[in-house]
Amino acid sequence: MHKELIELRVNGRRHELAVDPSELLLDVLRRDLQLTGSKRGCDDSSCGACTVLVDGVTTLSCTMLALSAATNGPVTPEITTVEGVADHGALAAIQKAYGDWGGAQCGYCTPGFMITVKALLARNPDPSEEDIRHALSGNLCRCTGYNQMYQAIRAAIAAERQAP
Repeated sequence: MHKELIELRVNGRRHELAVDPSELLLDVLRRDLQLTGSKRGCDDSSCGACTVLVDGVTTLSCTMLALSAATNGPVTPEITTVEGVADHGALAAIQKAYGDWGGAQCGYCTPGFMITVKALLARNPDPSEEDIRHALSGNLCRCTGYNQMYQAIRAAIAAERQAP
């Protein structure tokens, strides 16, 4: 099996890896980098459990080739996983709010939701309820009725506004 040497920048760290050209980003993150927060839920882009950011854009890592996220010439995309959401070891507002408001039950989908919310708040720090619902429409949860998630997101937005 032929492997390609690639460079990935994940959560601010550079990694050189040998990967099969057909390997998915999700598999490389989980197996090679031991970043197991992103989950395999569907393998067809329908659940959002594998969501990561690639240069700030939500991306489903279960359908993206690792080679597509690797250095291409002078450009190395920045990949952010849920492990990279915390701020210097302290929980990010959305992580804390999910815990405070019971935004997760089994937690399997939570990393994808958190990454999606991070991207939403980077684009729009004061989203409407409709903006939140639209942003999260690609993420599925099989445990909750979503109300606690929306409460947690609103609490995180309020906390971000009050942050120095």
